[in-house]
Amino acid sequence: MEEKRMTLLGEKFPSMEVVTTHGVKKLPEDYKGKWYVLFSHPADFTPVCTTEFVEFARRANDFKELNTELIGLSIDQVFSHIKWVDWIKENTGVTIPYPVIADDMGRVASNLGMVHPNMGTNTVRAVFIVDDKGVIRLIMYYPQEAGRNIDEILRSVKALQVADKHGVAVPENWPDNYLIKDHVIVPPAADEKLANERKEKIKNKEIEAFDWWFVHKPLDK
Repeated sequence: MEEKRMTLLGEKFPSMEVVTTHGVKKLPEDYKGKWYVLFSHPADFTPVCTTEFVEFARRANDFKELNTELIGLSIDQVFSHIKWVDWIKENTGVTIPYPVIADDMGRVASNLGMVHPNMGTNTVRAVFIVDDKGVIRLIMYYPQEAGRNIDEILRSVKALQVADKHGVAVPENWPDNYLIKDHVIVPPAADEKLANERKEKIKNKEIEAFDWWFVHKPLDK
């Protein structure tokens, strides 16, 4: 399999046609106007992957509320995906509502840098968050032995959307940050004039800040 360079943040998701459990889809074109989370798993019928698929399914409506779709992927054939999805429903009672890409030739995984030679020939647990303009906004990689935290992936989508909509940054573990709770961070001063204005406002307690470069506020202000 040809090794590709790592896909980078801020790049357009490469256009590709893929075979899935829901039929043939074109990425990112079929998701125009929507965000999506593309997540790879090492193989079908494996325990850690099964726990992840179940939790992604249980949280699918939470993602939909954020205009975000889910797409799974592994280097398996489509019949294997279908059998595994059926097994999950029969044995856990959970229906998998999202498509799963059958990348049996490894083309998609190779193109997106999901196969890491030192980690074997299967895909690692990659996560790509793609925005409604088809731009890759966040990439996470997990090894085969460590399952993902779906809450963190959902939180990351929320944080990116809040940052886009309000022109702010969000702190660690937002909205439960130790220092500023559910506040968001105002962009730093871009010049001395604005920095000095902020210093004055801090002195007069007109804004909340640790310093002129660390100003925060409630999201609704």
